Amino acid sequence: MADIRLQCAKIVRKILEEKVFFSELKNDISEKELPFANMLILTSLRYWKALDTILKKFVSKKIPHKHILAEYLLKLAICEILFMDTAPYAIINQTVQNIKQNCDSFLGGLANAVLRKVTAQKKQILADIAGILLLPDSFVSLLSGYSEQEIKHISESVKDVPPLDITVKNNNVEWKEKFRADLLANGTLRIYAAPKVQTLPEYNSGQWWVQDVASSLPVMVISNIQDKKVIDLCAAPGGKTAQLASKRAVVTALDISENRAQTLKQNMQRLGFDNVKVLVADALEYMQNNSEKYDVILLDAPCSATGTFRRHPEILHIKNIEDVKEQENLQKQMLNLCSKILKKDGVLVYSVCSICKREGEMQIANFLQEHQDFKRMKIDIEDISLFGKWEDNLINENGEIRTLPYYLKSQKGMDSFFICKMQRII
Repeated sequence: MADIRLQCAKIVRKILEEKVFFSELKNDISEKELPFANMLILTSLRYWKALDTILKKFVSKKIPHKHILAEYLLKLAICEILFMDTAPYAIINQTVQNIKQNCDSFLGGLANAVLRKVTAQKKQILADIAGILLLPDSFVSLLSGYSEQEIKHISESVKDVPPLDITVKNNNVEWKEKFRADLLANGTLRIYAAPKVQTLPEYNSGQWWVQDVASSLPVMVISNIQDKKVIDLCAAPGGKTAQLASKRAVVTALDISENRAQTLKQNMQRLGFDNVKVLVADALEYMQNNSEKYDVILLDAPCSATGTFRRHPEILHIKNIEDVKEQENLQKQMLNLCSKILKKDGVLVYSVCSICKREGEMQIANFLQEHQDFKRMKIDIEDISLFGKWEDNLINENGEIRTLPYYLKSQKGMDSFFICKMQRII
């Protein structure tokens, strides 16, 4: 494990210092060591702010930058001692060895002392950090419009390892038994053991696909679309496209990336949908230059993805206000062009997997103020409550959906999404 711990420390350093997603670095990890690396890296990113606080308690002087790798190795070792089941002596011995070989022998001795103290004081340390705000200051700055209590709940949700959510074409209750899953209010099946997707029942049957419960809601608010012309802008990897196709709409699925569009095509083939046309195009250029009109537009817009930090905790550390501003501008451009391809009385559903209100509530408020040709359509909670009631209030005062990561708390949470349904009236 010595080498994999060193590798994990280097990966976390790259993530935090170069603002890289973990998924881009996974290929360097062997398949055998990937489960351990996944657990250690993702757990450390969830608790990074707490790990920083703990280390400062035991190390008064700043570690020299030339030996900064030692700090990463120490934090990951503390994380492993506190939150994983590895024997402490193995963690300590291998971390000290890694620091001596790659940094400095004095720091190796310091690491030995620190990690032994952490092991001895584990119970007290866990109690001390139980209420710490795990959100970095840069992330908190994105949460304008949320109360102090809401921010505290959002911080608590960082600790939750998300389950696996499945959308099925039909027979939800029957599939619930096959998967031994929870059946959520909207029909999503939730699996807590998080097995490999390919090992789940009837993977190749084309009857289901992986999709977070929040991600399934934008299509659910669109009713009566059989034989209607629907365009799914920014469609890949295709979860929402599949939902539209299963409602028997005539679907055009558009994505700017040829690779992602190819994946989308493969997904549609696996699921057996022949009512989907996949286009590789820039959505802005397509709307500017295309004369074809649609009954429904699904604009699951490019965004900061800050609502998905449960699955991708590195987002807490690598996204900032500049990312939000950049996406906010693109969203505005896309919304402004929607009327060019939407029929009169047609429906526009706008959604983002962002927790930031600038990309959701505020974006739509500004759009409706500037576009008298659109009106907001209030979403009915019954449209997304096919199998029971929600334990949280998902509909805001404007009739829009706002999900938060601590909703469905008793069932391990959900991604944060904003969804608004509008109609073109002129």
